[in-house]
Amino acid sequence: MVQQLTSGERQNALIILLCVFVAGLAMAAAGGSDPLGMHGVIVMLFGASLGALVMRSYYDRQPDPDRLSHYYDDPIKAGVALTLAWAIFGMFMGVWTAAQLAWPDLSFDAGWSTFGRLRPTHTTGVIFGFGGNALIATSFHVVQRTSRARLAGQVSPWFVLLGFNLFCILAVTGYFMGVTQSKEYAEAEWYADLWLVVVWVTYFVLFLRTIARRKEPHIYVANWYYMAFIVVVAILHIVNNLALPISFGQAKSYTIWAGVQDSMVQWWYGHNAVAFFLTAGFLAMLYYYLPVRAQRPIFSYRLSILSFWGITFFYMWAGSHHLHYTALPHWVQNLGMTFSVMLLVPSWASAGNALLTLNGAWHRVRDDATLRFIFVAAVFYGLSTFEGSFMAIRPVNALSHYTDWTVGHVHAGALGWVAFITFGSIYTLVPSLWKRERMYSPALVEVHFWLAVAGTLIYVFSMWNSGILQGLMWRTYTQEGTLAYSFLDSLVAMYPYYIARACGGLLFLLGAIVAAYNIWMTVRAVPASAAERQSDVPDTGLAPGAAATPAE
Repeated sequence: MVQQLTSGERQNALIILLCVFVAGLAMAAAGGSDPLGMHGVIVMLFGASLGALVMRSYYDRQPDPDRLSHYYDDPIKAGVALTLAWAIFGMFMGVWTAAQLAWPDLSFDAGWSTFGRLRPTHTTGVIFGFGGNALIATSFHVVQRTSRARLAGQVSPWFVLLGFNLFCILAVTGYFMGVTQSKEYAEAEWYADLWLVVVWVTYFVLFLRTIARRKEPHIYVANWYYMAFIVVVAILHIVNNLALPISFGQAKSYTIWAGVQDSMVQWWYGHNAVAFFLTAGFLAMLYYYLPVRAQRPIFSYRLSILSFWGITFFYMWAGSHHLHYTALPHWVQNLGMTFSVMLLVPSWASAGNALLTLNGAWHRVRDDATLRFIFVAAVFYGLSTFEGSFMAIRPVNALSHYTDWTVGHVHAGALGWVAFITFGSIYTLVPSLWKRERMYSPALVEVHFWLAVAGTLIYVFSMWNSGILQGLMWRTYTQEGTLAYSFLDSLVAMYPYYIARACGGLLFLLGAIVAAYNIWMTVRAVPASAAERQSDVPDTGLAPGAAATPAE
């Protein structure tokens, strides 16, 4: 980490960490016994520990003068490690919360371990910890290879990566203490949100500067998706989290939006977080790592651009389909429903583009578990986008909303699409990044694949069945016009499905642990030959993304 920095850059890093430490000290002093004070202590420890790490290597020898002629991969390696750590944490919390629905005593009568506090630790740990670190790490990798240019900063990539993880730590520890805005996927309080704005603006500037200094004239489509992810998430985060704190010495704040406007803004954010955080960024991974792994050009570059602009425009209007049968004006509900159905076109364009890319390479899919991860991700992407458009239709939504069907739909996308494309990308990335000939154990990749497939199918099918049964029981009436089933009756009917969900999640967690072990052993293995190590030189030969050039 520090060895790649010059003495001046090490000084800059120490100045930044000193500012972080001072900010934490101010939070601790102002907050006192409030959770804000505890978070101030965490920020101080974060700044102090990283400052000590920099100081320990401060007087080490200077980096090689030719370092700027090579790709900057150290932040990417750290990002991969953080991705796996958050995957295990987030998925463990998911299994725990799923088990609590079947066995409520697993909260152990403690306030911090109740379902309401653990559930956002799961969503934040998986979406932002696991998914966010994967997006940052792979974007750093892809933008360098497709631009044939080193990252435009030396300290800023570390600031983005570690600063984002500080946000995740503040969010998760806050949930344990009961600190929450009670906004879906945006539970972190005002000071954590402000910090994320600083980190995200730095990320945007770094990514844009790297593209601006590219040696490859063409901007590959994956970078379009990454840029859309970065820009739109910034807009969503800022608008949805506009809030006024009770005081600067307390964690609690109140949103500036009121009533139905708050609901509309929240689900404009919530659905577009799915669109641009959990879709656009991971489509960037698909468009780079699929051609590289399959050793075939993307089927249609034009189709990928069509999909990009369709997703970018249509998704923005779809959030109101979360608010059918509410106080939201009827025309706004209709608008969200219409654009949700239209979304099927650009979504299936990308899914079909991915599957058609594999024409002539199905033997690789059969033999290569890593490519199979990417293939299954494309299939689940197509299925979950179809299901999402279908569930947005008002009569269907009348049955599905507030039921476990929605939970099944979300996890078809989160597990089947997001996690599968992430693990497929990481398995493609790791041997190349650490200059290994292959993963430590292809057999363990195979084990992980089947654990993940089994876990996903058990989870999703149990929630689909549970949700449809719930919806039907809730709307079944007797001849006298009264409800045929009480809410308690529906809970009893759900019990076996909740056990199945916990088992499916456990299988997926075990697969993530297998992946972490396999990657750790790959990193520890003997590097490849010296000739193969020259692949990190950005200005030699063709762009590393040349395997992904479009077929016209």
